[in-house]
Amino acid sequence: MITASMQEFFTQHPDIKYVFFGGKGGVGKTVMAGTAALWRAQQGRRTLLASTNPVHSLSSLLDQNVFGAPTPVNGVPNLFAYEIDTKDTIERSKVELTQKIQWFLKYADIKTRADEFVESATMNPAFEESAMFENMIDLMFEDKYDTYVFDTAPTANTRRLLGMSSVYGMWVNKMMQSREEAKSLRELLSYSRKKEKDPLMDYLVNLRMRMERAKHLLTDAEKTAFFFVTLPEALPIAVIKRFIDWFYEFGIPVGGVIVNMLIDKEGITADTPEFVRNRVAMQDHHMEDIWASFSDTRALVPLFETEVRGVEMLKRTAGQLFKD
Repeated sequence: MITASMQEFFTQHPDIKYVFFGGKGGVGKTVMAGTAALWRAQQGRRTLLASTNPVHSLSSLLDQNVFGAPTPVNGVPNLFAYEIDTKDTIERSKVELTQKIQWFLKYADIKTRADEFVESATMNPAFEESAMFENMIDLMFEDKYDTYVFDTAPTANTRRLLGMSSVYGMWVNKMMQSREEAKSLRELLSYSRKKEKDPLMDYLVNLRMRMERAKHLLTDAEKTAFFFVTLPEALPIAVIKRFIDWFYEFGIPVGGVIVNMLIDKEGITADTPEFVRNRVAMQDHHMEDIWASFSDTRALVPLFETEVRGVEMLKRTAGQLFKD
């Protein structure tokens, strides 16, 4: 049984500002994120619906182009949507990385080209996620909206994305420690006792402050909530079981679990095709697992007779997701 619905959750957490939706691919994360963003906008909150999934779906969901910049959603006051331009983000990150490496090489008096370092760094698969993370926290730090709703990539990617504030933090601390040791040795061996300004250390200090701020926001239970979306099927349930403990351990507040595409049993009769009756029986079996495993299940969203696309279908879905 649902002990506290989505609507009750937000009533109990009036200061929630950053809302994330995640889960296995294909469970309806984009639809749930779009529905929640629409509902928040209807409550009078200036809301940004943003996609951190490299494979964007918001434009298709909303039936309008929202790629590349925050765009007002037609027919919904207070709602803006934004598919982050991954390619543009990566290119800007490459330029920034090149500048930082060139500056470091010049300061360290190392005679080599920055291009070699940049190529090595940007070939790493995590570089795209790093760029997306920077873009995500830039949006959060700008603080132009009352609510930010993020449609995330499948859970494993989201785990890495949200974990970057911790990874960055550890990396920066190691770099600062090494920099302090190198600086002390350099001063010890130098004939001049004049202390030089250290631009690399200044950069590391600023980066550490930035990551600490990001981690603070992502772990603030009064402002942040991560919702898992699942189907009443074995694989998406298993994904949540596998990753939910990591979110707790990292300190990201889990808002709860949403079950999507549940077949309405009231419409089942003796004449209903066997295939449908078998699917209902399968869903019943997995719902038992969901009730036993996730005490914070917030909503049961039915399988509609048509795809959820466009503002009117999102409003209809909101009636189910935020049912009293």
